[in-house]
Amino acid sequence: MIETPEFHWIDNPQELEVLCQKWSALPAVALDTEFVRTDTFYPKPGLLQLNDGEETYLIDPLEIGKHQALSDLLTNPNVVKVMHSCSEDLEVFQGCCHVLPQPVFDTQIAAAFAGYGIGVGYANLLREMFNVDLPKDATRSDWLQRPLAEVQKHYAALDVEHLLQIYTTLCEKLTSQNKLAWVLDDCQSVLNNTTSPQAVNVDYYQKIKLAWQLNPRSLAVLKELCIWRERQARKRNIPRNRVLKDQTLFSLARTRPPHFAKLTTIDGMTARVIKKDGPTLLELVKKAQENEAEFPQRLPKPLPPIAGAITKALRDFVVQKAEELLLPPEVLIKKTDLQHLAREILSNQPLTLSDRLQTGWRFEVIGQGLLDYACTLNIDNVAEQGG
Repeated sequence: MIETPEFHWIDNPQELEVLCQKWSALPAVALDTEFVRTDTFYPKPGLLQLNDGEETYLIDPLEIGKHQALSDLLTNPNVVKVMHSCSEDLEVFQGCCHVLPQPVFDTQIAAAFAGYGIGVGYANLLREMFNVDLPKDATRSDWLQRPLAEVQKHYAALDVEHLLQIYTTLCEKLTSQNKLAWVLDDCQSVLNNTTSPQAVNVDYYQKIKLAWQLNPRSLAVLKELCIWRERQARKRNIPRNRVLKDQTLFSLARTRPPHFAKLTTIDGMTARVIKKDGPTLLELVKKAQENEAEFPQRLPKPLPPIAGAITKALRDFVVQKAEELLLPPEVLIKKTDLQHLAREILSNQPLTLSDRLQTGWRFEVIGQGLLDYACTLNIDNVAEQGG
């Protein structure tokens, strides 16, 4: 069935102040956001949704702006903020409220532990749990327009209308399965891995395709170019590839152009880009090569074909353990975790786990066992079986 929810439209700061005092006494509130991010680095908030278990509220951030009472609510340690697939919502709240909501309970994470599938969407989860269908006609609408259409408001309200019910049901199920603490740990990890809007990932260069082909000198250049691009994207509030594409950064790092004439030969270096950023880029390329002692190490080459057989053997172990725990294997282990261990095995060095598996509940239920199993693998036998 498709519902038509009731909701309260909030665009008055004084009214929101009173409501925040009320919500601060609750054990949990459901939250969601609607935003636009088509041509900007930062998401533009269009709407904040909140359900307190009794009523649904649509908060207009264009009118409210930064609101201290709302920021206080978002950081109140006694009020759980329930969201579904919260990573982008966290960015929105950081942008418009200047705080990171916590504690957070992500129902998408919890649903995976409870047997509803990996990465299940809110609409599918709502349909499976409560036989409620969400309308789809407002999904890609303009959330910055005013006034919002009624269909937009109804769509937004439904996104939080049943979220606390989902939260309660999942908590009960996970508690009975002794998995709730694992979910809470993973939700906290999402918060821990959410960087501030001002933070710049200095290791972003490692994500550039084919960066493993570059020598340390060129990697030093690539690293500085990526840092510069990140800062410019934030300063100009445009997507990274609108500053320079990844492939252009790679080409700049590989060729290390010493002068303007060389810049013009690099794909993506248009006349506009060269005029605006050319001098800065040439200076960055030059400075990045000055201190050889600080050059990054070469990045690992892609794993050889034999690694496929090793990761399969490791995954078979994980699948067996996941079946015992009644969990999807993807909840326990990421592909990168297996690739890390496969690389360690092939290096013929003492084996170590990826950072994600070295602590917390994963180390207890799978990490140590996987490490012990990996130590027993014979590469020749695994390769023979894989072939």
